Amino acid sequence: MHDAEVPLLVVDAANVVGSRPDGWWRDRKGANERLRDRLSGVAAAGLPGMAGPVEVNLVVEGRARDVASGETVTAVAAPRSGDDRIVELVADHVGRRDVIVVTADRELRERVTDLGARVVGPSALSHL
Repeated sequence: MHDAEVPLLVVDAANVVGSRPDGWWRDRKGANERLRDRLSGVAAAGLPGMAGPVEVNLVVEGRARDVASGETVTAVAAPRSGDDRIVELVADHVGRRDVIVVTADRELRERVTDLGARVVGPSALSHL
């Protein structure tokens, strides 16, 4: 689903996973896979205040880099910095369609809003 009319939702997996103290540090890959699975309905339904459909990209890094894509969520492996990969994705798409980034990272928020993306915090996913 790469339609210019469909918004792109870019999820900072490390930041979102890290926002829940559920033992994610014991199994980083598994925590990222669980996040991918929780995001599966977002492509069709959207998020509160953001109607679907949306294209969902989950940016994974480090020990979670080899998380596979799901049916409706594309896992994007960051070869180095997840934040830098997110900025690249935003730069590639902003101006052609609405881009929303899910993160609480202040520096990343600033970098992507400077490019024209909107940002929501991990709490936007708390209902999942």
